[in-house]
Amino acid sequence: MPGHLLTTEEYAALGATDFGFTELMEGRVVTSPGSGRTHDLAACLLAGRLERQLPLGLAFVLHTDLDLRLAPPGEPGFVRRPDLMVFERAAIGRADGLLRADDVVLVAEIVSPGSKRTDYRVKHDEYADAGIPHYWIVDLGEPVSLVACHQAGTSGYRDAPAVTGTFTTDVPFPVELDLGTLRP
Repeated sequence: MPGHLLTTEEYAALGATDFGFTELMEGRVVTSPGSGRTHDLAACLLAGRLERQLPLGLAFVLHTDLDLRLAPPGEPGFVRRPDLMVFERAAIGRADGLLRADDVVLVAEIVSPGSKRTDYRVKHDEYADAGIPHYWIVDLGEPVSLVACHQAGTSGYRDAPAVTGTFTTDVPFPVELDLGTLRP
């Protein structure tokens, strides 16, 4: 219906599209073309390196719808499709199919030429507002870098300086990543 703003439930009922992917921003369906092989390979490489280091009870998934829960039920919703999410395994069996922001421990976005502002600004604020504790922004420019953002109370995310080379952290779980290996 033209002009109708979708709820999260209505959006989920739409199913997959024939091209690219969609996200829901304040009830509006936004279509995005594929991000390219380099971007997709980087997401897979990141997932592979994380998989070996995830603690029991956590799992990861690539390019899956995430209900940000930024609007009450029945109102225009927000659904993003992050490049990678780490979440509580208990959320896998939920009947409604969408992961929810409160299940997610970490969201990672791989910056592509058409997503830089969205990844660094828009999604940064939305993920913080949704209460996702950790957000990583991986930029494949030379050199590959990672900005680790973490919740800082009611003020949103606190961003660490960009790291190049090897990224090491103990939060949200111990991990070490050679960032140079994420660029094909």
